[in-house]
Amino acid sequence: MMGLCPVKEDVLMQKDKQDILVPLDVPRGVRETYVDNYMQITKGSGRLMLFAGDQKVEHLNDDFYGEGIHPDDSEPEHLFRVASQGRIGVFATQMGLIARYGVDYPGIPYLVKLNSKTNLVKTTQAEPYSQRWIDVDQVVRFRDASGLSLPAVGYTVYLGSKYEERMLHDAAQIVNKAHSHGLVTVLWMYPRGKAVKDEKDPHLIAGATGVAACLGTDFAKVNYPEKEGLESSEILKEAIKAAGCTKVVCAGGSSVDVKAFLGRLHDQIHVSGASGNATGRNIHQKGLEEAISMCNAIYALTVDDASVGEALKIFASG
Repeated sequence: MMGLCPVKEDVLMQKDKQDILVPLDVPRGVRETYVDNYMQITKGSGRLMLFAGDQKVEHLNDDFYGEGIHPDDSEPEHLFRVASQGRIGVFATQMGLIARYGVDYPGIPYLVKLNSKTNLVKTTQAEPYSQRWIDVDQVVRFRDASGLSLPAVGYTVYLGSKYEERMLHDAAQIVNKAHSHGLVTVLWMYPRGKAVKDEKDPHLIAGATGVAACLGTDFAKVNYPEKEGLESSEILKEAIKAAGCTKVVCAGGSSVDVKAFLGRLHDQIHVSGASGNATGRNIHQKGLEEAISMCNAIYALTVDDASVGEALKIFASG
């Protein structure tokens, strides 16, 4: 479909290539590449199951070592073992890790995270700014030289930071350049900075998805909104509508009970209208076998349209 926004239904299955919305900034010569990349990371479902492995920078070693975290997670290769054996749409991490481990895991579809920053400098000390490490052209050259599957790129914008104009400029250029190569884009859209009083305010998150739409990204990754006295699945609907043709996925957040996590994900998709999920800690903080089972359960619920009960059975069966 050219120029038309796909209808957002409770169950949206895009089994055919002609059902994919191709943005007009994708040149005619790479439209097929874009569609193939989009089909690859959504498995033809219209929904994204993103396995997030970028936290080794974002959260340092806090998410990979300590109480409640399986010892398997202490090594970076754990992420690649999970991504290669579990069912996922795409694995997001930094290009340095892909360059180091990709030779042993060539079958994984990778999303290259173009920027990252640690959590050491708090908002009370300085306004958040995550500078781009590499550009899209470098990703494309690496893809061509390595032979790996690199269908997508990602970038974080901190709306509300005094540096937001730099990140917005970078994001716009990244989306345009990525589309010129037929790559799919995911923008991490996080309101954060001294000007932001509540990072999970639903109205603010809706503003963030609206900005993502203006940037032209294919997917926007946001935090699940919270407001006292209201159901998050209901108040997320504002952000879904504000995003228009840009699809919205929610960050998985810190590790929680498996049943509670899958129930929340089901509500995000079937009540709110989200188009998938971006999950990291709720997968990789488990041991290898359990992490693979969690991937499979999340994938089944997201892509195969399984119920929460069916997804729980998949997790329990290993």
